[in-house]
Formats: sequence, structure tokens, C-alpha cells
Amino acid sequence: MRTSRAGTEKRAANQQQTVLSVEHLRKKIGRKWIVEDVTFEVQEGEVFGFLGPNGAGKTTTIRMLVDLIRPTEGKVTICGYDVRRQPEQALAYIGSIVENPEVYTYLTGWENLQHFGRMVPGVDDQRIAEVVEIVDLGQRIHDKVKTYSLGMRQRLGIAQALLGRPKLLILDEPTNGLDPKGIKELRIFIRRLAEEGLAVFVSSHLLSEIQLLCDRVAIISRGRVLAVGAVEDLISDNSNYFIWELSPRERGMQLLEAAGITITPHPDKVLDDTIMAGMSEQAIVTQMPPDNVQDVLPRLVAEGIQVHAVQRINPTLEQLFLELTEGERIE
Repeated sequence: MRTSRAGTEKRAANQQQTVLSVEHLRKKIGRKWIVEDVTFEVQEGEVFGFLGPNGAGKTTTIRMLVDLIRPTEGKVTICGYDVRRQPEQALAYIGSIVENPEVYTYLTGWENLQHFGRMVPGVDDQRIAEVVEIVDLGQRIHDKVKTYSLGMRQRLGIAQALLGRPKLLILDEPTNGLDPKGIKELRIFIRRLAEEGLAVFVSSHLLSEIQLLCDRVAIISRGRVLAVGAVEDLISDNSNYFIWELSPRERGMQLLEAAGITITPHPDKVLDDTIMAGMSEQAIVTQMPPDNVQDVLPRLVAEGIQVHAVQRINPTLEQLFLELTEGERIE
């Protein structure tokens, strides 16, 4: 498993409290291992992204975190409590929305929160008013939920999850169905929750959104965590791709290889669609240290190769994801 060293050092320096600890989690259904080895930690005050292609074991892992299914092996600890051995104590620190928020559309937002608040010890009208203010639904909280937009229903669901004053908020695909404005509003809202000390665990297939939203991520494929670390650290470690426009192309490629530069044979498996759309069919993609470019250019020119363009690719989380998962797509 790949881990960001800089991200680890940064967390150690801040001495943040570990809210969620997942150790070598495994789940077998029948004869098939759905989750083979998942290990990561989530700290207080951070937004942690959980990424994986369809069938990677993402949803199964989330269900084990909230004790909806039991792991075959491994351990989940929340605020020091073992979910398997001390479920009541552990789950008291969790607020979660798995799949879609459950709300009653014929009731008002306030009535929904009163209904769910009866199931949570210590929740009164004052606490309901507090979470309404947190999610910024004050002007519409006494309207019927059937009049709410999808984004408002999502925020009402989060308000419900916050009623019990959790230390960890788990959101499974929170931006599903939201328009760009709703996604941006939700991103700002989630960041604000983290700044107030809440640990937020977000599962999503929107890689660009995760890159904007999350402090750290875990990338899972085929039931295994392949990388864990700060988003900036992980993508900067993976940013040494360059696009070359050379003529004659074949001779230019030979010289690049002779200089010890790695040619990427299938760039579509490691570069995102936006980058691929802007590339010509004759482009050559290489992976190399940035400092080597200045050494290679004079050699190419000396050999009569015309260098029309050379461009370093701005790193993205999708680029890292595609490389680690060998081109699998998130669905």
C-alpha cells in the first residue's frame, strides 16, 4: 500500500486525535473476498475521501464501519471503542448517511428532526435548533420537505446525522443528483464542519470534487487500499508526466528512449479524459523527472528533431487513480 510520508509527518506534528481507525479489515461472502485488506485512519477536523471503482468494496467497507454487517477479520475502532465488541459506545460517536437520507416528505423539516430526535438520547428542541442553524435551513425548516430541493434534503439528512453530537460524520455519495451549485454549497458546508473539529468521511465517485474537498484520501481497488495520504502529496508524487510534440515522431521517440526516458505506451490508462481530449494522435507521453527536460531538449535539437511543444501535465487525482487501479473507471 502506498502512503504519503509528508502527510504522515504533518499529522504527527499536529497531534490530531484519531477518531476512526480501520485495521486490516476483511469481508468474505460465500467463497469470495469482497474486502481483502483495508487499513486507514481518520483524524478529527479533517475531510477524508474514500475512492474506488464500482465493485471495489467501498460500500461493503462503509457498512462494516457502521456495524450493518460484521467483518470476517480486522478491527474498526471509533473514539477508542471497538465497533464489534462495544457497538453501543462506538456508534454513539457516529452520524451517517448511507445511500440516500431517510426523510418523510409529508412532514416539515422540523417535524422530521423531532421524530428522529426521539430516538437519540439528550436531543431536545434546543439541539434541533442548533443543527438547523448549522445546516442553514432556518428559513425553510417549517416548510414541508416535499417542497425542498435535493440539496436542501441532503442538508436536512446531515442535520439528522448531527443530532447526537457525533465525532465522525460518514457520507456515502453525498453529491449524487446535485447540480453544480448544490455541489459547491455542500462542499463549503462540509469544509465548515471539519473546521469546527468534526471528522468527515466521504465516499464519492466524483474525483475532481474529492480533490477540491478532501484533506486526505484512501484509494481502494479489488478490496485493497492502494494508497493513503494527503491529496496534495499523493498527486505531486505522481506529476512527472510530459506531453511531447516531435517530428519526425518515431525518431524523436527513439532518442527519448535512448536518453533513459520512460515512454507511456497507453496514456489513456493513466491520464484523465480532459487531457486526452486535448492531445493530438501524434503526441508522445513520457514519465520523467522535470529536471531532465532541460538536458534532453538540446539533444533532440542537435539530432535534427523539431520540438513543436513540450508540456508538463498538471497533476489530478483522477490521473493518480487511473495509474494505481490500472485504468479502472469509477462508476
